[in-house]
Amino acid sequence: MATAKTLITAEQLLQMPSKGKRLELVKGELLEMPPAGGRHGQIALRIGRLLGNFVEQGALGETVAAETGFLIARDPDTIHAPDVAFISKDHLPHRELAQGFVDVIPDLVVEVMSLSDTAPQVQAKVEDWLSAGIRLVWVVYPNTRSVVVYNAHREARVLAANETLTGEPVLPGFTCNISELF
Repeated sequence: MATAKTLITAEQLLQMPSKGKRLELVKGELLEMPPAGGRHGQIALRIGRLLGNFVEQGALGETVAAETGFLIARDPDTIHAPDVAFISKDHLPHRELAQGFVDVIPDLVVEVMSLSDTAPQVQAKVEDWLSAGIRLVWVVYPNTRSVVVYNAHREARVLAANETLTGEPVLPGFTCNISELF
């Protein structure tokens, strides 16, 4: 006899102690992830700084760092916490974000592959983001010094270290060499 799984809501997750684990919610089920390593954090911060400076200079919206939970689906609830995210000012009802999970779909998310990530896990997360309506996803691969760019049409483009990453169509004018990320 199969037993029914108990699904967790976003509100329940918000009240749970993390006990040193990073927690996300995928279709109502908890997903525990170990803390990321040093290189991962270094790259995520570098990307966050590059994006954040560009966004701030142009007063384009808000850039948030890792561990910011985005509620991207309900019933069952899904909450993902990208390494970096950008929300355009057009999608922010107020400049200040809520204390709890962000219930606005970001315009751009960045996922930096860590040692504990698997390709199927990251691909599922990319699919969740795209299904939620995000316009641009960057998956950064430190080991190969490359970035896979996904657009809203689910088209993927691989960029190598000698190529240029752009924010089009989400952040017109943003560019950087892939090598700058590493």
